[in-house]
Amino acid sequence: MRIFENLESEVRGYIRSFPTIFETSKGATLTNEQGEEYIDFFAGAGTLNYGHNNEHIQEALIDYIKKDGVVHGLDMATTAKKNFLQTFNDTILVPRNLDYKVQFTGPTGTNAVETALKLARLVKGRSNVVSFTNGFHGLTQGSSSVTGNNDYRDESYISRTNASFMPFDGYFGDMNTMTFFRKFLEDSSSGLDIPAAVIVETIQGEGGINVASKEWLQELESICREYDILLIIDDIQVGNGRSGEFFSFEFAGINPDIVTISKSIGGGLPMAIVLLKSDLDQWKPGEHTGTFRGNNLAFVAAKVAIEQYWNNDDLTNAVKYKEKILKNRLEEIAQKFSDELEVEVRGRGLAYGFDIKGDNSIASDISQYSFEEKLIVETCGSEDQIVKFLPPLIIDEDTLIEGLNRFEKAIEKLLKDKKEKLTEEF
Repeated sequence: MRIFENLESEVRGYIRSFPTIFETSKGATLTNEQGEEYIDFFAGAGTLNYGHNNEHIQEALIDYIKKDGVVHGLDMATTAKKNFLQTFNDTILVPRNLDYKVQFTGPTGTNAVETALKLARLVKGRSNVVSFTNGFHGLTQGSSSVTGNNDYRDESYISRTNASFMPFDGYFGDMNTMTFFRKFLEDSSSGLDIPAAVIVETIQGEGGINVASKEWLQELESICREYDILLIIDDIQVGNGRSGEFFSFEFAGINPDIVTISKSIGGGLPMAIVLLKSDLDQWKPGEHTGTFRGNNLAFVAAKVAIEQYWNNDDLTNAVKYKEKILKNRLEEIAQKFSDELEVEVRGRGLAYGFDIKGDNSIASDISQYSFEEKLIVETCGSEDQIVKFLPPLIIDEDTLIEGLNRFEKAIEKLLKDKKEKLTEEF
């Protein structure tokens, strides 16, 4: 690992949590240079919904490259882009009665968020945007301004005058936080400027796997319509099937004005898009650009993934089936260690959190012990107090169960070591 310590910036993160050199990957496993296999419950922070080196995507990419398909084309018309747009429209948008234009942005999720915020302000002629407590939307300047965690915002010395925060669903326990939001909008002395847009995740990934209810999202949409506010759904981490449905907001029956998508949409390759209602498409040609706003290899991968997994309900049903296994097993584990740990299990689809109350260091310790058991699992939440589960959607049942068994074993070893250490101290 010395080469990374000597040459790579101190900003490196996940390499510190998982200190080994990975060489190959397939499905839901990663293999290091020593040939040791790790079960992956992290999936590239939600980028690998279709698994590592998905065979359908792999074959299509190899074939495309061998035929000298266009790799880089700015935003010029290419066959790969044409085929993706047609497939995305016919298989994803039309069946869901969604009338969106597609805008290709820079290659990562924060590029899509920056674009959405810029467009909302341009269309509405207002500067303020409302975000929510514990929300995470990216780490470039505009995205950081609507991200709740101070650890991501303070060091960049950004202006926060264009963003306001409201409490997410459940932030005050049983209180309906939409009542709080509505009161601020109604009161001209509240200090809240009527925003151009509201940006929200239906399931807060980095913020702690906080899940918005159907009713809360419906009321949020109603308020946005009443006050002429654009509703932006950030579906970057929990879209593309993570919730079971292609879009995480489908279960609520809402119709966002703008949707940001990235991570798994490119089948593991860099790709980000903004979906916007036709009347919002008020850009002048070239008004918002980027050198890599069209990744043709990602177009190829995305087309194949959509054709393979979204022509029927098989993947949706599989996610719902595996959710039951994941949820029930996590609850069993929480119950087993209830004398030592106070845990809340929550989530939707294959995005789940194991929220450990009281000691914020426990979750990170569990992640470390899990790594020793050859399981990749990360933490999230404002204090990294939650173990986050994002396995590939295509993970087979046996591998899912084995990973959860390793997770249980990791907790068991951690608690045993803590007891032994405590005994030695006394």
